[in-house]
Amino acid sequence: MRLTILGGGGFRVPLVYHALLGDRGPGRITEVTLYDTDPTRLSSIAAVLHQQAQSLTSEDTPAPVSGSSDVRQALSPASENTPTTYDGSSDVVRKAPAVTATTDLDEAIRGADFIFSAIRVGGLEGRTVDERVALDLGVLGQETVGAGGIAYGLRTIPVATAIARRIAALAPEAWTINFTNPAGMVTEAMIPYLGDRVIGICDSPSGLGRRAALALGVDPATAFYDYAGLNHLGWLRGLRSGGVDRLPELLTSTEELTSFEEGRLFGVDWLRSLGSIPNEYLHYYYFARETLAAVQAVKQTRGTFLLEQQSAFYAETAQHPDQALELWQKTRAERESTYMVESREIADAGERDERDMAAGGYEQVALSLMRAIAHNERASLILNVRNRGILHHLDDDAVVEIPCTVDANGALPVAVSQLTDHQAGLVTAVKAVERSTIEAATSASRSAALRAFAWHPLIDSVTAAGQLLDSYTDHLPDLAYLRP
Repeated sequence: MRLTILGGGGFRVPLVYHALLGDRGPGRITEVTLYDTDPTRLSSIAAVLHQQAQSLTSEDTPAPVSGSSDVRQALSPASENTPTTYDGSSDVVRKAPAVTATTDLDEAIRGADFIFSAIRVGGLEGRTVDERVALDLGVLGQETVGAGGIAYGLRTIPVATAIARRIAALAPEAWTINFTNPAGMVTEAMIPYLGDRVIGICDSPSGLGRRAALALGVDPATAFYDYAGLNHLGWLRGLRSGGVDRLPELLTSTEELTSFEEGRLFGVDWLRSLGSIPNEYLHYYYFARETLAAVQAVKQTRGTFLLEQQSAFYAETAQHPDQALELWQKTRAERESTYMVESREIADAGERDERDMAAGGYEQVALSLMRAIAHNERASLILNVRNRGILHHLDDDAVVEIPCTVDANGALPVAVSQLTDHQAGLVTAVKAVERSTIEAATSASRSAALRAFAWHPLIDSVTAAGQLLDSYTDHLPDLAYLRP
């Protein structure tokens, strides 16, 4: 089977390839095509993947790997639109999925069985603008939440829908797995072209469920998570094991509740008041003032940190391609340890749990999803799909983040408990924002964009909404279509 990764020069692509290397079962992915608009980034990530395969070889056999190709030369400007395969000459390396890189979108899509979309329109430079414009106006600028998420969606959706049209034309039987943020919003925008063959994924819900299960001493693989909401806006309302809901037990135990990240992040008293455990991103809503103050107090936003960090990685890898994997591992460790650092500092939540960081995230969700579809291996996963009447406060076509049963027919949402009034109010408000953002991006409607900013719970002023829209369109070339 062939997997195409859109955004194939992205920093986290090696996580996906690592998961594929660990899949030794029949019918696994045998070909991986990387697509990106930047040949230099493609070259760097292809070097990392090649060395991951070599590392696998050294684990399987003491024989050295020979005949590796120079990926930097392979993607020279003269041939940057030509697919190039990277694999060593040893038989063991060839057991790893063969990697091909291209800057030709149609070539990448044609013939794919699965398409993994993880693009970042505007790059990290765009993310820094998302953050700084909002902060300068006294509003939180996180990349998927609030003003930053709206700006990100406005420049991403036109590109994502254009890609969806190409997939529909060239690979109509392919399954598209969307990790492009804002994941729920982008998935909903792609559905008119791809129907239920596009499924959004995120690792936050499964990570939350896993941590909660381990705190209870429950095998995470055997538990059912009563989780519902939107992407980056959901709650764990139940955790059933052996036919019993163990969440009430978890909420009553201070020791168990504070043994994992969300318990420390939100605090015991607040979680008991809620009667549920929120997704980590709800910290931006429940502690909005504190988070805004903390982010404004630091000199460097998260986007700026990542831009500088990853620019250094790509530059150093170009200079030392033989050290690509080592450089990537070092950079990733620093990236993961600083994730949501402001929120953890506010709550005095301490360092991230190393066990959770090492357990695998969205790449494992993607692998499980692909195997379930390709081999009709029934799986239970929390995914971004059409509501289909599950949550009564939303219409059938609204994309929600909810447990699903997955098999060869795709993902089917399963029944969960209904949202509380508080949860439903927040979810419906943010869904209105998402849909106004989609309307603005697909019809070039400035008024729809203004509504999106004005309606978001973290933006409390129509005047501020207009200022945000003006500033974003001034600073982001990708939003020129919304200028008055």
